[in-house]
Amino acid sequence: MKNARVLVVEDEEDIYELIRYNLRREGFDVSGAESGELGLNSIESQLPDIVLLDLMLPGVDGLEVCRTLKSKSETRSIPIIMISAKGEESDIVTGLELGADDYIAKPFSPKILIARVRAVLRRHQKNAQTNPDGVLKVHDLVIDPTRFQATLGGEPLQLTKDEFQLLLFLAQHPGWVFTRYQIVDGIKGEDYVVTERAVDVRIVGLRKKLGEHNHYIETVRGIGYRFKES
Repeated sequence: MKNARVLVVEDEEDIYELIRYNLRREGFDVSGAESGELGLNSIESQLPDIVLLDLMLPGVDGLEVCRTLKSKSETRSIPIIMISAKGEESDIVTGLELGADDYIAKPFSPKILIARVRAVLRRHQKNAQTNPDGVLKVHDLVIDPTRFQATLGGEPLQLTKDEFQLLLFLAQHPGWVFTRYQIVDGIKGEDYVVTERAVDVRIVGLRKKLGEHNHYIETVRGIGYRFKES
């Protein structure tokens, strides 16, 4: 993870310098771009390992940069952490639905930023904590997709089909924040019509069956849900 190439697309020089200083001190290779256009040009010339992307940029804004990167096969897999100001909640949701991996709000702690960068890079390297036989093991959970079975602490969980698919989807991406519609798309497909309330109901039911381990599924206020990272 050290020497990972980080591109910071940020037009506020003081924030860029804060990010660059702290990431370089931790061994990251950091470069910057002060606009969306320059950021896209930089990525075309050399693919970074991760992009820190401010949402409020002159010209091409952060959401358009995110949309462009996720629409191209050669840049789709590059992880993106959005940097947002308070009050940009709707833009954060849009960015996550476009494919961004995480977000951090200004003002932020450099330690938190570094932790988020490492976590996202780690998740992309590991992708999912899955054994060669396809069995997923995370926390005290063991999920076998081929047998449609899940156990918690060695005890079988009695889950409905929807609850099983929801648990598997979230557990495959520990630490990732998903909006309700991303969850539906990941489980049912983009053409499946369901309300946000239906997702919330499934989450409530799943948490009840997880019992004292219901904290594995975390609510991210105003955004959606994520599975607790190991």
